[in-house]
Amino acid sequence: MACNLTTGRELPCKDSVGGIKAVYLADYGSLGTLTVTSGEVTAISGTPALFQFDVKGNSALDQAITSSRENGTTYYEQTLNLTLTKLDVATQQEIILMAKARPHIFVEDYNGNYFLVGAVHGADVSGGTIVTGAAMGDLSGFTLVFSAQETLPAYFVTSTVVTSNASATQIAP
Repeated sequence: MACNLTTGRELPCKDSVGGIKAVYLADYGSLGTLTVTSGEVTAISGTPALFQFDVKGNSALDQAITSSRENGTTYYEQTLNLTLTKLDVATQQEIILMAKARPHIFVEDYNGNYFLVGAVHGADVSGGTIVTGAAMGDLSGFTLVFSAQETLPAYFVTSTVVTSNASATQIAP
């Protein structure tokens, strides 16, 4: 089977920035059928409640491509690192639920892009900390690491898919 390339890529302008603005968690299996057009999710058949967690700094989405010539396989390891500042009971209780669940996660970056982590298999909490910090300037809060293994990289998502399903319910620590 030929796996032919279809195009090249120009050097883009220097007009993008790094960082995550928010993540939206949905219960596993609640998205229904995804409508994917040219690699972008443009609609979902389900009506999930998407719970928004605002983040700033120290949060990132990384996707490692793992390809094996010997085994004839390729998959994408999606790793989402989140830092939630300020310790509070309500957030800790929600983290307990996250650690036991396998949510789908929509990630909003500072360039206006939305991505879907764990589209097929969901994402698992694979690590994290609850820290008080030692010095006055240290983090007092939560860190979480979500991991997902998928056959494709995280889909880009049309913003209306997320905004039309976002829940207004948020913890105010």
